[in-house]
Amino acid sequence: MRYFDKTGLYYLPLYLGLLFFASSLTPTLIPRSWLIQGVLGGLVMGLGYLIGRSAVTLWRLMALPEPRGRVAVTLRIATGLPVAGVVALCLWQARDWQNSIRSRMGMELEENVETLQTVAVALAVFALLLLLGRLLLWLFDRVRFWLYRYMPARTANVAGFALTGFLLLVISRDGLLDRVIASLDTSMTIAQKLFDDAPPAPRGEMITGGRGSLVSWEALGEPGRNYVMQGPSAADITGFTTRPAMQPIRVYVGRAQAETPQERADLALAELIRQGGFDREVLIVAMPTGTGWLDPGAVDPVEYMHGGDIATVAVQYSYFQSPLALILETESGLEQAKALIDAVHDHWRSLPRETRPRLYIHGLSLGAWSSMHGTGLYAFLDDPISGAFWAGPPFPSGLWQSIIASRDAGSPASAPSLRDGQLVRFATHTDDGGGPRGWGPMRIMFLQYASDPIVFYEPASVFRAPDWMNEPPAPDVSPHLLFMPVVTQFQLAVDLALANTAPEGHGHAYYAPDYIGPWVAVTDPRDWTPEDTRRLIAHCSAGFRMGCDHNQPER
Repeated sequence: MRYFDKTGLYYLPLYLGLLFFASSLTPTLIPRSWLIQGVLGGLVMGLGYLIGRSAVTLWRLMALPEPRGRVAVTLRIATGLPVAGVVALCLWQARDWQNSIRSRMGMELEENVETLQTVAVALAVFALLLLLGRLLLWLFDRVRFWLYRYMPARTANVAGFALTGFLLLVISRDGLLDRVIASLDTSMTIAQKLFDDAPPAPRGEMITGGRGSLVSWEALGEPGRNYVMQGPSAADITGFTTRPAMQPIRVYVGRAQAETPQERADLALAELIRQGGFDREVLIVAMPTGTGWLDPGAVDPVEYMHGGDIATVAVQYSYFQSPLALILETESGLEQAKALIDAVHDHWRSLPRETRPRLYIHGLSLGAWSSMHGTGLYAFLDDPISGAFWAGPPFPSGLWQSIIASRDAGSPASAPSLRDGQLVRFATHTDDGGGPRGWGPMRIMFLQYASDPIVFYEPASVFRAPDWMNEPPAPDVSPHLLFMPVVTQFQLAVDLALANTAPEGHGHAYYAPDYIGPWVAVTDPRDWTPEDTRRLIAHCSAGFRMGCDHNQPER
């Protein structure tokens, strides 16, 4: 059946595609450049066209009447003019919409409108998708025509469709995708600068990878070596606090150190014991991001707060960036977190209550998700840990989702409150979590930015608006949000990819000073004052010898 005919249905798929393109120009959480906007617009335009064409095909399969002649022309004009008006209006408003995000994030405003470039890129992407669709249709025709020799036409059509889909799956997953993943894995392993490319090992004995260490310096990888070497020294901490300080303990085990999560966890525990981690006042089990990176802006401040009387232990579980690790190595982080937290917690429980350290769990991004998974009910019911501090929890995190669902009525999803805040609190870029008073025996803190799509992406936004879209916009969220079925889902998916490009303090770029108030609230440092908090924020903001100049990419 020919699709290009003179009925009034001819232009409807194109009109739907144009409406999708126009909707894609509206703002979501992260500002987009004209190039990204063009690619997004072309993608959703092609999707809208596909949906429209599928609807027209279904209409014809049902043998429903179609407008023709003058009625068809009238229908085209009656629907085409409003569509053209919507597209023109959205193109006109696109710069102001993007600037409404940029202004709230303190970014430089866009002065020029790259309308022609945006439209050109969108049309190019749309044309490419049409070509791809034609190639897939050609493949389907070849398969079903071949099957006509052996079975009835209707059966051949169904079987041809299934066989074509299977061929595409095999080609993409077992061919192209596997090769891409393998090359990424190789490149990430090389990027870790393992073994022969490692710099000389440290000479000290009380450092991970040094003399007498149970952990191989070469197998630490670059993230691990940076972590154990670049933290504040006892002298740095004394210089800030003016009081005698201890050298913080940092234990790290690289993924290349052992084959299984349990082996790596057992080695981390043994190294932690060797360095005397359980003799410190505070012990933190920290899960890194996908690459093994631990944010110095999150770890350095808490070491200052406690005068260095603190130990932190972490284990790497992947070489991929967090988005790839989330997709391709989902179980790796979860298994590693559970193995490490169980190992440390079991040993901690065996120690006398009056002498063992206060135990906390910490993680950023994928590290937050995995460490939430690894923090089982035993931590809450049997022998409670002191608390947990999770930053940028990814949207699939089950514990985070259940807490958000239990928030007080009328409490916004971006900054929720839970009853009297004795167990769970939320901090944001403008709220430090309420300080160290008013807690129960265990303290759980979340740090999340309202503009962080890693946190607030909603898979169900294909057909319904996320809760936060129906709430008054947070300070760094555009007031011009508009939900559009299907389109919003793709906009938020692009936001996910751009999450780390936002200025610090917005998106997924968690800012060192924003960790300080929550850490004070959760760990309640001894003899710590509000003035100390202000001084540490200023110290961290100035980017002194802290690693708090954390405006570096997630490695």
